[in-house]
Amino acid sequence: MEQIQFELTSEHIELLKLLKITGVVGSGGEAKHLIATGDIKVNGEFTLVKRLKIKKGDTVSSEGFRIQVM
Repeated sequence: MEQIQFELTSEHIELLKLLKITGVVGSGGEAKHLIATGDIKVNGEFTLVKRLKIKKGDTVSSEGFRIQVM
């Protein structure tokens, strides 16, 4: 499993944008699809919310990766 640390420089980032910025997906469409399939967990809970606000301390994961937001 790939471990990614992402340093947040603002109050929050949308889940969709986080997946693109960290390189987990190659496009916004790919990010939307990944989220829509229900494969993404935020802090251990599955989510379908594309624009969910991710804050410092949150963890985003799926099969193959885990992003720790710092």
